[in-house]
Amino acid sequence: MLIMNATDVRKDWSAVIDNVVRIKPQFFKRTRDCLMLTDVRFLLTMLSAYQFTATIYKEEDNTVTISLNEIDLVENAETEELAKQQLAESIMEYAEDYYDDFAYWSSASNRVEHVPYVIKALILNDAQQIGEQIVCQSGKS
Repeated sequence: MLIMNATDVRKDWSAVIDNVVRIKPQFFKRTRDCLMLTDVRFLLTMLSAYQFTATIYKEEDNTVTISLNEIDLVENAETEELAKQQLAESIMEYAEDYYDDFAYWSSASNRVEHVPYVIKALILNDAQQIGEQIVCQSGKS
């Protein structure tokens, strides 16, 4: 892997960005830190393996409860469509809150695995798009 040093990246910033956007991610080193610079669309491709999956429960009162499997988020609504929409909005809100205090949440042992889902939600930046990506399965009530 070709790793540029940070000085060369700064010196050739425009060319590095053009390379990242049009060709491939770029790795560079600053002191002891090794970093990757990539296009957000490429990052979204990398995160495609991380799917939002949920379990749907039909309640006795005929409402629908939907529970996200990857993150402890649950919504209940009159219809499956509305519950899924509310869940997508909750994912977006959770991702924003997580990112606001990223250092804290990403170091918490019970939350570090949420990072790819948080980043994916932030990149999508739209509850409707998130909702379209939630894969649902029926659960027992």
